[in-house]
Amino acid sequence: MGCKSNQFESSIIEENLETNGLVKTNDIKDADFYILNSCTVTHKSDNEALYLLRAAKNKKNDIITILTGCFAQIEKDKLQKIEFIDFVIGNNEKLQLYNFIKNNIHFQVNDIMSLSEFNKVELIDTSKTRASLKIQDGCDNRCSYCIIWKARGKSRSADSKFIIEQINNFANHGFKEVILTGIHIGQWGKEFNLSLIDLLKEIEEKTTIQRYRLGSLNPTEITPEMLEFLKKSKKFCPHFHLSLQSANDKTLRSMNRFYKTEDYLKQIEQINKIFDLPFLGSDIITGFAGETDEDFEITRQNLEISGLTQIHTFPYSKREGTIGANMEDQIPDDIKNQRATIVKEISKKKYSEFIEKNLGKTVEVLIEKHRDKHTNNLKGITRNYLTIQINSNRDDLFNTIQYVKITKFEKGILFGELI
Repeated sequence: MGCKSNQFESSIIEENLETNGLVKTNDIKDADFYILNSCTVTHKSDNEALYLLRAAKNKKNDIITILTGCFAQIEKDKLQKIEFIDFVIGNNEKLQLYNFIKNNIHFQVNDIMSLSEFNKVELIDTSKTRASLKIQDGCDNRCSYCIIWKARGKSRSADSKFIIEQINNFANHGFKEVILTGIHIGQWGKEFNLSLIDLLKEIEEKTTIQRYRLGSLNPTEITPEMLEFLKKSKKFCPHFHLSLQSANDKTLRSMNRFYKTEDYLKQIEQINKIFDLPFLGSDIITGFAGETDEDFEITRQNLEISGLTQIHTFPYSKREGTIGANMEDQIPDDIKNQRATIVKEISKKKYSEFIEKNLGKTVEVLIEKHRDKHTNNLKGITRNYLTIQINSNRDDLFNTIQYVKITKFEKGILFGELI
């Protein structure tokens, strides 16, 4: 469940178990273990995790259920008393999950706030077309809506030597692209008196990978110096994900987000000028405590005029243990949902406009290692994060970068022709 860091760590867990002789199965009737790597961003995700674990026991009553991830870390004491959960394993401990299974240790959740070093783990998942590399963990921000800093601990960075080695290892295994992930990658390098741009310069100079893209960043972390460097980069994919959360300054202040809407709107404008059709995604929470109709109207207007490509939006969900949960003027669910629907419509319109601008362009596409399971077409991803399908019988193009002309957008699918 949850973020790209969790997906990366789930692949690590899977690889670790397979190395030790366990076999993955898609049929729960054949399984001995059901492992859930959980998210705890909202109570909804907590409830979903409990539902999935209970359902696993109902399908096969002797299956051993293992809960790990952020929900296990935050609610460890409560969870070990639940009868349909057999193992509760913490966020840092999950990467050694096999040891707990082998030694029959059912509960292992240590104090994550005491961790000061990044847990270096290697993953080579050759079934994927694009490699993921976790370069950072934890978060030092204390946003009033968020519990994740308690689940992930203080910000910890992988050292650049390890990162460069891993990227070159990916390249040696045939990967053409790597995605740099973490809980808050903009905080990379703080403990080494370095910043993310220092790492990007090393990736540019010292790796043989052809493309890389960045995970989510706060707008304050994208400096003019970084943009100047990325503009000249031969490897950077012009795809930004901005963790904005609101487009209203009053709401941003109550969320403990320390930037202004006007500043990031100018920044978005600048990014659109510097790069040729960059993909600009973002996150927006609707209905945070105290957000009036007037406040939301300001957010709506600012999102309308913004140069964003796509907006991932969700209604605010109170999370026990956060400042936001105890704030006054909580917004009713129906109003939160109405506001989220409005933002989704803005996003849909902006994405359609972005697609229109890309039609007719010739672009570099990294062809995936597998055909599309519905259409059987080749498919791949552009540098600016568009998925393109190509009607071709050429399997020799798997995992290669090809020039493709984008020809049409039909029934939600973007099509292209090989050049």
